[in-house]
Amino acid sequence: MSAFVQQLPALIGVVIGALGSYLAVVRSDRARFRRERAARWEERRLAVYTEYARTLKKSVTLAYRVASHLGNDPHPHPLALAEAEPLLTEAALARDPSGEALLMLGSPQVVETARAWVVVAMEMERFLREGRREPDAWQGLLARQRAARDGYYAAVREDLTLPPGHPARWPLPGARPPAADG
Repeated sequence: MSAFVQQLPALIGVVIGALGSYLAVVRSDRARFRRERAARWEERRLAVYTEYARTLKKSVTLAYRVASHLGNDPHPHPLALAEAEPLLTEAALARDPSGEALLMLGSPQVVETARAWVVVAMEMERFLREGRREPDAWQGLLARQRAARDGYYAAVREDLTLPPGHPARWPLPGARPPAADG
């Protein structure tokens, strides 16, 4: 028994070491699982945010083209409203599923800025469907749309803790100026 008592502290040390090692591995695995899960959700949110921006930008680009046809915008590829109508409808229908995904996975701030952006895009479409030829009013809508888009991208970057991005405003060479009323 005396040999057992002499080795008891070493045996207790081995048990404590094994238990400590087990707890460290379990804790490390939990932390790794949380990090991996957070990374997966960030990737999903980024995909949803990107898809929403892509679908909304399609509507905005079509609006630029129709505005160019009406003489409100310098876009180099004008498109008549009659030709654009099915494309605008298709773009609006594509926005719905991406908007639903945004509602499910987006942060409240991103969802709110997305709503602000889509409202301006819808105002642009309404402006064009009315057949208005008012370049100054159109430029005001463009400024609001760009500000709303910038707000959306800033909210996305903040939500995903990304660095600030480029404002994406540069002059295009060879763009024709808006036609004058008359």
